[in-house]
Amino acid sequence: ERPWVCERIMAAPPPSAPAEPAPQPPPQPLQYSLLLQHLVGDKRQPRVWDPSTFGGIPCPPKSEEQKMVERVMESCPFKAALACVGGFVLGGAFGIFTAGIDTNAGFDPKDPYRTPTAKEVLKDMGQRGISYAKNFAIVGAMFSCTECVVESYRGKSDWKNSVISGCITGGAIGFRAGLKAGVIGCGGFAAFSAAVDYYLR
Repeated sequence: ERPWVCERIMAAPPPSAPAEPAPQPPPQPLQYSLLLQHLVGDKRQPRVWDPSTFGGIPCPPKSEEQKMVERVMESCPFKAALACVGGFVLGGAFGIFTAGIDTNAGFDPKDPYRTPTAKEVLKDMGQRGISYAKNFAIVGAMFSCTECVVESYRGKSDWKNSVISGCITGGAIGFRAGLKAGVIGCGGFAAFSAAVDYYLR
């Protein structure tokens, strides 16, 4: 027997066990914030609107006449004229309504005990309606024209346009009675314009 062979066999290390696989890290939970960024956030890819994809009827391109009509309707003079007509109608209706409920309509200061006739009451209602219609038409045209100019200058369509144009319109109307009345008219009309704009939006 060879003693050195036995010593080598006895000195040899025992066979090692197979290495166990390293534990895998747990799966990361789905981050909904990242998902929302791709759906409605900044990383959302815009899609080209194609009506034929959804079975709709594609719109034909606009003609030059249609574009010209749109430009005219979006112009400041057209908006001012439209507001003037609307203010005239609204002011006339308001004047007739206030004259109809006024007990002093057709009142003659020379003869306070005389009952006014229907003709005199109707005449008073017409005069008051025309007066209110003119005032409302002037205010509407001034406000609409001023708002259009301010919006064109700023290049934005927000509540600030209504406030600025309301202040300019109210100040111009009240300035005829003095500086204090102009300041009050500017602040009052600006607040009223802001409230109307907030309600409409």
